[in-house]
Parts: sequence; structure tokens; C-alpha cells
Amino acid sequence: MPIPLQRDCYDSDHEIFRDSVRSFFERSLVPNIERFEEQREVDREFWNSCGKAGLLCPTVPEEYGGLGLDFRYNAVVTEELAYLGSSASIPLQSDIVADYFVDYGSEAQKHRYLPGMIDGSIVAAIAMTEPGAGSDLKGIKTVARRDGGDWRISGSKTYITSGKHCDVVIVMAKTDPQMGARGMSLFLVDADTPGFSKGRKLDKIGQHTADTSELFFDDVRVPASQLLGEEGQGFIQIMKLIPQERLSQTIMAQAGAQRAFDEAVNFAAGRSMFGSRLLDMQNTRFTLADHAAHLQVGWAHLDRCINRMANHALTTEEACAAKLWHTEMQWRITDECLQLHGGAGYMNEYTIARLWRDARVQRIYGGTSEVLKEVIGRNLVAGAQ
Repeated sequence: MPIPLQRDCYDSDHEIFRDSVRSFFERSLVPNIERFEEQREVDREFWNSCGKAGLLCPTVPEEYGGLGLDFRYNAVVTEELAYLGSSASIPLQSDIVADYFVDYGSEAQKHRYLPGMIDGSIVAAIAMTEPGAGSDLKGIKTVARRDGGDWRISGSKTYITSGKHCDVVIVMAKTDPQMGARGMSLFLVDADTPGFSKGRKLDKIGQHTADTSELFFDDVRVPASQLLGEEGQGFIQIMKLIPQERLSQTIMAQAGAQRAFDEAVNFAAGRSMFGSRLLDMQNTRFTLADHAAHLQVGWAHLDRCINRMANHALTTEEACAAKLWHTEMQWRITDECLQLHGGAGYMNEYTIARLWRDARVQRIYGGTSEVLKEVIGRNLVAGAQ
């Protein structure tokens, strides 16, 4: 079955929007998914088409060219995209990066960047991860030093989604290395800034249509007006917005798991083995029944999380727990559904193979499962004292 339609977190307006999203993806994405996978990125025109269709950054206020809608509209787009088995980085633009501009940007920054992010003419990225610092952001080495009224940024970033396509990137750098987390700031760097360069497009196991690159900052000079938010508040800004990032990944996990399950049911119904359908064998039925139960629970929990985010109530610990549970569930279901495909599951021509490849990183980026457990565990310890 596809994504459940009778949901506690959506109303009739959201479902009308879902119909338009599905129609757009059927026209503009589905016929091109295999080509996007082969070329390891979506066409730039796809971004423009998404913008024209109203799929990008729907929560941005109207004064900056947006629709001023609630997060549930973002969730609809992310669900439909993930169910199709696409890793196009629309959720990065809409669910993650846009709010940095809305919440922390100056009026000049908002008017300069947000309209283009909405119509697709500007692709934005965020650069935090470095070769020696991922989930532990305090370990970054990129620095920004004052030079008169400007800043000079030096360092490198890796595993940056939309790194190849980006027109602007939010860069996390240390502005006072002695201050730890309170010595980190965010900067906006345009792609044509001297000293900024994009490295190779990285060869990943999966999520091939989300172009991912290295970025290099060789004494990049930016004016003080490119500081995003307040100096020394970068780490705090990220921590305030990371629950929505993790919820976005949770949504992808749930929809991706549902698609893997549906692929397995359809395959098992048409596959004969020992004189009967694979679906009629007890092991197959029991495996899929277990998956169906977990998916049912998952959708109910996801609706709760989406509602809480739409009401600005989702906590850091809740977001950590959601990403932990749903991505681990996605991996188990996807892996077992590939197993039900037998040898066919190992063939790239089957959708389950792409779903399996793409699911693996879900337990890594945005905070590994181990880091999420640590965050949840620390909160338990603090609450018990």
C-alpha cells in the first residue's frame, strides 16, 4: 500500500497539496530517476521545476516570496519524495537550510537569498562536517579570522550535500578557538567568492541523486554582512534547529521503509517457489506481518512528531528518539525485504536495491545512532539527579 492518507497530522488542504506534489513527481521525477542515478545528480532544471511547482521552502514567510505555510507541507513533499526512492536534496533546502535564513538572517540576507531558494534559482547547502569532525562538531578545524571589517575563512568540509550545485553555502567556522562551543559562528559564502572551490563529487554507496562534494576555503574573504546570526552563536543556532533536521530524516526513513515493504509484498505475490507463491509461505507472511506492525506504529508516532514540530513543541530528545527508532526500523525492514527478493534483490534493476543502498546512511548522517543514544542517555541521567 502507498503512504497512508488518513492521518492525524494532516487536513484536507494538506491532502490537496499532496495530490499536486504526486502529480508533479510523476511528470518530472519518475521518468528521470534512473538517469539522475546514473549521472549522480539531478538536472539543474529540476530545481527550477520544483520551484515553479511550489515545492521548495513552503514555510518561508510571504514577505520573502514564500507561502508562509506550516511544516506539515514540508513533510508532505519529503514523504512523497522518499516513497519514490529518490534522494534529491529538496528536504535539505526546505526542511533544513531555509530556516537558518528565516530564523537568523538579517533582512538583507533574507531578501537576497530566500526568493531564489523558493523559485529554484538558488541551491543552498550547509557545511559543517570535516574529515576529522562529524557528529562532534566541536572538533572542526575550519577557522574565520577578522581582517578589518571582513572575515577570512580557511579550512575544508566534506560530505556536503548539494555541494556541487550550491550557489550559497552556510559555513560553520571557529571564530574564537579558545571558547569551545561558544567560539563558533556561521557564515554565508557565495559560490563565486574568490578562494572558495568545490572538490570532486564523492563516490557514495547510495543516495546517488544527492550530489555530495568536498568544499575548500583558501583564505576566503567575506564581509561582516555575511555573518549569519551573532558571532559565537553558531553552535547554539545549530542545536536549536537540529530537531527539525532529524525529523526530516525520520520522515524519509518511514516513507522509505513503507516503499521497501510494498516492493517486497508485490514481489512475493508474483514469485513462485516450490509450487506456491512466496507470499503463501509462513516465513514470508510472518516477516511481512512483523513489518506491517512496525510500520503501523511508525506512522502513528511520525504523525505525533510532525504535529509537535508544526506547533514548535518537538524537543531535542524527542527528535533524537524519533530518528533513532525510525532509521533503525527502516534499515531492518529494507534489509529483510531485500532478502525476500533473493538474488533479484542484489540487482540494481530492482527498486529494492536502490532503497537498500540509500537507507544505510540514514543511521549515520544527522547524528549517528550511537550519538543519538548518548544524547538521550545524558538527558536521562540529568533528569535522575
